[in-house]
Amino acid sequence: MSIPTEPAEPAERPYKRPLFTVLTANAVSIAGNSLTLIGVPWFALETTGSPGKAGLVAFCAALPVVLSAIAGGPVVDRIGRRRVSVVSDLVCGLALAAIPLLHHTGHLAYWLLCALMAVNGLFHAPGETARHVLVPDLAERAGTPLTRAASLYDAVSRGARMGGAALGGVLVAVVGADTVLLLDAATFGTSALLVALGLRGVPAAEPRRDGPPLSAGRYRADLREGYAYLFGDRLMLGITLLVMVTNGLALSWSSVLLPLHAREHLGGPAVQGLLVSVFAGCALAAALLYGAVGHRFPRRWVFTAGFLVTGAPMFVVAAVTETVAPLLVTAVAAGLGAGVLNPVLTTVMYERVPKELRSRVAGAGTAGVLMATPLGGLVTGLVVERAGLTATLLGVAALYFLVTLAPAVLPAWRGLEAAPAASVSSSEPSTPDPAPEPAGTPPRR
Repeated sequence: MSIPTEPAEPAERPYKRPLFTVLTANAVSIAGNSLTLIGVPWFALETTGSPGKAGLVAFCAALPVVLSAIAGGPVVDRIGRRRVSVVSDLVCGLALAAIPLLHHTGHLAYWLLCALMAVNGLFHAPGETARHVLVPDLAERAGTPLTRAASLYDAVSRGARMGGAALGGVLVAVVGADTVLLLDAATFGTSALLVALGLRGVPAAEPRRDGPPLSAGRYRADLREGYAYLFGDRLMLGITLLVMVTNGLALSWSSVLLPLHAREHLGGPAVQGLLVSVFAGCALAAALLYGAVGHRFPRRWVFTAGFLVTGAPMFVVAAVTETVAPLLVTAVAAGLGAGVLNPVLTTVMYERVPKELRSRVAGAGTAGVLMATPLGGLVTGLVVERAGLTATLLGVAALYFLVTLAPAVLPAWRGLEAAPAASVSSSEPSTPDPAPEPAGTPPRR
C-alpha cells in the first residue's frame, strides 16, 4: 500500500500582461514625444521666425527635466510608480494641448509658450523613470530574460519613435504644427489610461510601504544614497558625463540644426520626419539584433563603435551637402549604431543596481545625463545666428567626435565587460563603500 503524498504546489505561472502594458504605454508616450520633437521646433520657428528664440523654447523644455530628475527619484517609490506615470502623462498632455488652443484664441505670448514647455519638461522625467524601473520586476514576473526585456523595451521605444517622427513630419506639412501638438496631447492621455488600468494591483507599481514615512530628512537621505551610489563608481560616472555632453549635442541637432537645415535646404518638415524615422527604424533593427546575439560580443567595443557611428557623421554630412540622399544613407548607419547603446547601458544598470535603489539611482543618473541638454538648443540657436549653419554643424561634429573617443581610450570603460557584483535580487539596500560595485542608470538617446 503506497503512502499518499501531498501534491506539489504549482509553480507561479508567468504573467505577461503588466510587462506588455508598460511596453505599450511607453510606446504610445514615445510616439507622442516624437510628435513633439517635430512639432515644437517648427511651431517655434513659424511663430517667432528666430533660431535663437526656438533654441530658448528648447532650453525651457529641457531645464525642468533635469530639475525633476535630480529631485524625483525618492518620490517615485514613495508615491508609487503607477501613480507617478499616470499623473506625469496627464500633466504633460494638458500643457501641450494648451499651446495650440491659446494660439488659436490669440492669447499665446512667447513667455507663455516657454512656460508651458517648462511644465511639460518638469513632469516628463518622473513618468519615464517610473516606467523604466518597472521593467526588471515585470520581466521576472513574465518569465522573460532580463537582457531580452531590456532590448525589447528599447526596440519598442525605437519603433514608436520611428512611426511618430514619420507621422509628425507629414502632419506638420499637411495640417500644421499646432494640430500635431493636439495629437501629442492625446497620446499622453492614452498612455496614462493604459498604465492606470493595466498596472492596477501590481506590487512593484504600488507605493513603497515597508520603509519609514517620507519626511524631509528621509527624503534627503534617499536622495544622497542614490547619488552616492552613482558617483562612487568611475565607470558609471564616465558614462554619465559622456552621455551628458552627447545629449546636449543631440538636442542641438533635433531642436535647431535639423529643422533649420530642413527648412533652408531639404524642402520642409516632411523630410525631417523621414530622416528621423529612418534613423529610428534602423535603431529598432539594431536593438532587436542586439537582443538576439549581442551577448556574444564585447560590450565595450560594441558601445564605442555605436557611439562613433551615431554621433559626428550626421553633422558633417549636413554641413557639406544640401541634398537628401547622403543624409538618408548616413541616417541608416547612425541608426544602426544608436540601436545598441541603450540595451548595453540598460542591461548594465539592471545587473548592477539592487532593485530597492533603482528609482533613486535612475533619477540621479537621468539628472546627470540631462545636465547639459538644456544648453544644447539654447547655445546652438545663438551660435547659428552669429556663425552660420555650416560652421556650427562642423563645430558640433568635431566636439561630438572627440567626446565619443572616451570609451576607447580610458581604462575605466573596461568595466563594461566586468561581471556584475550586485545582484538584481538583492533584498537589502546598502550604503556604498568608498569603492562600491558598479552601478548606474541608462542614459537615454
